Order: sequence, then C-alpha cells, then structure tokens
Amino acid sequence: MLSRLSPYWLWALMTLPGLGILASILGAADAEAAAAAIHEALHPTGEFGARFMIIAMLASPLALVFKGWRGPRWLKKNRRYFGVAAFFYALAHTVLYLVDLGTVQKVVADLPKLYIWTGWFAFLIFVPLAVTSSDYFVRKMGRNWKTLQRTTYAAAVLTLLHWAALHDWGGLGPALVHFVPLGLLEAYRIWYWYLRPRPQVARTADIRCTMH
Repeated sequence: MLSRLSPYWLWALMTLPGLGILASILGAADAEAAAAAIHEALHPTGEFGARFMIIAMLASPLALVFKGWRGPRWLKKNRRYFGVAAFFYALAHTVLYLVDLGTVQKVVADLPKLYIWTGWFAFLIFVPLAVTSSDYFVRKMGRNWKTLQRTTYAAAVLTLLHWAALHDWGGLGPALVHFVPLGLLEAYRIWYWYLRPRPQVARTADIRCTMH
C-alpha cells in the first residue's frame, strides 16, 4: 500500500516550494507588490528546477557507488518524477521571466546575453524530455527514448552556465555547490566504465578470444 502511495507523497513534497512561491505572488497587496513578488520568484523557481534535475541525474552514479543500497534504487525508480518536476519549475521560471520583462522587445534584447540564451536552450531541451516521460513513450520509442534522455547532460551544462553567469558571474559559487557533486560522480562513472584498469583475468580472456 505504501509503495502505491509513495509517488503521490513525493509529488506533494516537490510541489511545496511552488505553492509557497505562488502564495507570495497571490498574496501581494497591490500591482507593485505583485510585480516585486514575481521578480523575487525568478531565482527560487530556477534553482528548484536545477535541483530536481540534479537529483534525477544522481540516480545512476549513486547506484554505481553504493551498490546494494536502497536509496539509489529508490531514486532510480522515481527519477522520472524528479525530471518532470524539474521541467515544471523551469517552465514556471520561464513564464515568470517573461511576465517580469513585460514586452517582446525586452525579451529579444536579452537574448544575446550568455545567461539568457543558455537558459532558453536548456529549457528547449527539457520540453521533449518532459513530453516523452510517460511509460507510453518509453515503450513506443524503445532505444530512442534512452538516446533522447541523454540530452539531459547538455541541459545540465547549459543550466550550470545559465546559473553561474547571472549578475556578472555572481551565481558561480551557488551553481558550483550544486553541480560539482554531480560532476564528480559522473566523472567516477566514466572512469569506472571506460577508463579503469581491467582485471588481468579479463584481459587474458580477451586475448584468448582474439586468438580464436
């Protein structure tokens, strides 16, 4: 029974930050206060989007490091929920950004800025990932689904740049705090699968196979 309910409890927990942000906007006393609340909501929505994306991406490397531990297994089972939550916070972040600027001219004028176009590209990558997150698309797309999911790494790099470049690179510190653990775990994953020295027994078996 608990396993059936757990996704709903997880969704409730992931929704809480968004409800708090929405309450601060709806509770504004006047239009000026609402505009200020929208501007203030830009950073937390973007940050939670990045955090949930990172949590989803941590599942595989953590499962590799902590083999047999239930935590990574649970995370791998539920990572699609975290990915979808990351998209919706990124969507809220984008909508609030557009409302905050107010005009198409301001949006277009912002596009050449590094922290803006990296954010847009990261969001555009998120869209097909979110659309194809259901079991139906997993079955329908087969191996192509996994290939599409790997574009998450490009979205992560763009999100890191987007966050770090804010306010003349004033966001570098917070961005690194969030992304460095993921980078280290992914580096270990690459080393484990592709770069680590292979056991002598395995190398001998390979040599025998090539001789035959």
